[in-house]
Amino acid sequence: MTSTVDLGLPMAVPDPELPSAVRIYEVGPRDGLQAEKVPVPVEVKAEFVRRLVGAGLSTVELTSFVSPKRIPQLADARELAALTDFDAGVRHPVLVPNARGLEDALAAGAREVAVFASVTESFSKANLGAPRSDVAAAQALVTKDALAAGVDVRGYLSMVFGDPWEGPVPVDAVVEASVAMMETGVHSLSLGDTIGVATPGHVRAVVRALVDAGIAVDRIALHAHDTYGQALANVYAALTVGVTEFDASTGGVGGCPFALSATGNLATEDLAWMLRGLGIDTGVDLTTLVETSTWLAGHLGRPSPSRVVTALAPSITDRSELT
Repeated sequence: MTSTVDLGLPMAVPDPELPSAVRIYEVGPRDGLQAEKVPVPVEVKAEFVRRLVGAGLSTVELTSFVSPKRIPQLADARELAALTDFDAGVRHPVLVPNARGLEDALAAGAREVAVFASVTESFSKANLGAPRSDVAAAQALVTKDALAAGVDVRGYLSMVFGDPWEGPVPVDAVVEASVAMMETGVHSLSLGDTIGVATPGHVRAVVRALVDAGIAVDRIALHAHDTYGQALANVYAALTVGVTEFDASTGGVGGCPFALSATGNLATEDLAWMLRGLGIDTGVDLTTLVETSTWLAGHLGRPSPSRVVTALAPSITDRSELT
């Protein structure tokens, strides 16, 4: 007997104790593609962005204005910006590591930027080539100049939950770094589980400590990696303490190229599936997103690691737009 049940979407069972809506902060075009060894043509990147917007994502991080020697994959940042419609009502933040990056981003038309720092000394030196104090001072100046130029600034903190060189990161150290970054004027703070070692209790403890330190929960986001299969559990834990913004990468592609043991980001499809099942609105069309992942996988030459894409892609019958 053939089943006629549509298995493409989970049954929504809302929980009144969880947020009713969240923002998915899509990082695929930047954080997802930055570690790719084979150059991805800028036209493919631009189409990727358009497809993500078409899937209902209202925030799509575009690229990083960083030295091409540092991240060759993102050497086409200015070209990609020129192919992007910044007037379409979608947020397209760009990452800027320094004053030169900010200058280039503003010249390219960016209206929102992201800055970053590390909670730990080891990763700061390995990733940015400078001590934490120097990076923090530079980040503060970039944030000040960006705000003066009239653009919003998001802050990223790396190594919030663990560091491959230093081990577990004390919650007090996270609070200190977070408060310092917020005081520079960033409008929100993304907590990076850069090597994917966080667990649900740890996530709740960090968020509660930040709230106790005076950081509003609606200004906190979680950037989860799925190294140990804990990303969705950590998202759920963050939901229970009021977090409503989550970073994810369509297809689960990406990971920090400067962090030992850092595997792929949380797949946007897997996140959207869970949130839909919880009755939480994201504005994302899951079918379109799976089609986008399948299309991207064809360009990258390998299948998506997303569990939801693996499950749903075979059921997509109209492949005409995926080639």
